Amino acid sequence: MLNKLIPHPLLSLTMLLVWLGLVNTFTLGNLILGTAFGVIIPMVTAAYWPDRPKVGRPVKIVEYFAIVLWDIIVANVQVAMIILFRREAEIRSHWIPVPLELTSAEAITVLAGTITMTPGTVSATLSADGSCILVHCLHTDEPDAVRDGIKARYEGRLKEIFQ
Repeated sequence: MLNKLIPHPLLSLTMLLVWLGLVNTFTLGNLILGTAFGVIIPMVTAAYWPDRPKVGRPVKIVEYFAIVLWDIIVANVQVAMIILFRREAEIRSHWIPVPLELTSAEAITVLAGTITMTPGTVSATLSADGSCILVHCLHTDEPDAVRDGIKARYEGRLKEIFQ
């Protein structure tokens, strides 16, 4: 019964928190309205999510978030150093194909978003069969190391979370 009332608990909680953040005022009325949104919208749209992703190890999400946050901070400094101290002729941009072992569309989406959020890299396209993602790197002397880093730091953890 609870599964039909709240088919996507994480989505319901996220919607409540986003609503409270949008109204920027914590009142009982806003809490009730946000809870209503968080319950009604996932219930109405549940039919459109027949194969919703299963999160295998939710504790790993916190670890993944911490690693991504740290990588974003480090990459910001690295990109600033590249922009401030390298001449244009010294910057070696590369297109790097990253073969994927992930099969879940949600996991691939999180990986692409993570790559794009990290300064200095952007995910450009996904192959038609979903087996490879093309990443542009602002500067690297070792494209293979960037590919291996993405696979080790992000893809491996996402496999643990989603599969």
